[in-house]
Amino acid sequence: MSAAPTATGGDGPVPPPRTSVPVGADPTIDGMAEAPAADRPAAGSGNEVAWPAAVPVPEPAEPVVADVEPGRVRWDPAERRARASQSFWTAVVGVPAIFSVLRLGVEAGGELQTTLLLVANVGPVNLLAGFLTTAARLLSTGLVAVFALGAVLAVSADRLPPGARRRPLFARWADITPAWVVLASFLLALITWPLLYLPLLLPAFVAAFQLRPGRLHERVVPRLLLIGVLLTGYGWLMLPTLREAMQQGDEWLVLALIVVPPLLALFIAGPLPGMVIRPLASVTEVAVLATLVWAAVPVISTPVLPLTVTTVGPERGPTEDVRGHVVTTDDVNMVILQEQGGVRYVPVGLVRAQVLCPSEEELPRHQLRIHDFHVEDSLLEGMGRRVRPVHRIDAACRAPA
Repeated sequence: MSAAPTATGGDGPVPPPRTSVPVGADPTIDGMAEAPAADRPAAGSGNEVAWPAAVPVPEPAEPVVADVEPGRVRWDPAERRARASQSFWTAVVGVPAIFSVLRLGVEAGGELQTTLLLVANVGPVNLLAGFLTTAARLLSTGLVAVFALGAVLAVSADRLPPGARRRPLFARWADITPAWVVLASFLLALITWPLLYLPLLLPAFVAAFQLRPGRLHERVVPRLLLIGVLLTGYGWLMLPTLREAMQQGDEWLVLALIVVPPLLALFIAGPLPGMVIRPLASVTEVAVLATLVWAAVPVISTPVLPLTVTTVGPERGPTEDVRGHVVTTDDVNMVILQEQGGVRYVPVGLVRAQVLCPSEEELPRHQLRIHDFHVEDSLLEGMGRRVRPVHRIDAACRAPA
């Protein structure tokens, strides 16, 4: 019998191939593991090959055993973060597009031909501009609610009981959203929300950025002084409106919206008790979705085109006021989508006058002001009224056809 072949090189013999070392193999005194029995020829067989002393036998790596419950997929954290980011941006981009299509269908009264007429004449830029001016308030409300609730749930997630399935959805969204996006959503809400609801941004901002009172100052007395200064400034801003609301007597909603939010901001930052995190996450997700759906109804039904009253008639004869929305105008006809339904083609030669009218939703319901700004106006609308005050409503607007 011939000896087993061995390869030689400049540095000495190279050991023959061998199998992996069992987990329980014991190392030698020199720190080198003894060659496994499977790799060593049997004694007396004549095939003994000396194992080089300078070649160590590597120890096998410890087996990695994942403690995962049967029937459950273990997601990688990076993949989970990517999936949450994809769902978030899909909602941000897809919701406005869906709303724009629904608005055209509602504006057309559900009629296919009228919808196609609007699609052909209302460009995407005009549709987007109309959506942003009317639905920016809804979009900012949803973002502010998600970021505020998500931040509170995120800092409370460590208190979840062992074996919890996953972090709440809003918490995952808050984790993957950059700080500038959160800040931009609050700025959008600041300029688009009515002044009456702006105090709600105080607790929402505190919750989104976890601004606990302890972060104002490490000592108690200076901290209380800072809180007192902030509340005093808020009171100076809102005191005239509070006094006027109390004099009117029936403005309890206004009083609650002015007084409660700043007090709530002192205690709203997390973390929350572990036992309420999971139920609160489920309830808030459903509540935010239901609120957005309820608030989306008036947004979808808001007209895309301006409301006008067009006076139609011969040059010397009786006239008629056509109340509706002008879809398009060419050299022959003016196409008007009537407020009561139907499309009317009016010859251009019969148009005598046309006035722009506000809708019923634009009429004020409260007689309160905050430093010369009406409480139902946003900061953007209030600044616009200062540049160009509201004109008198034409008599034709008060007498619908």
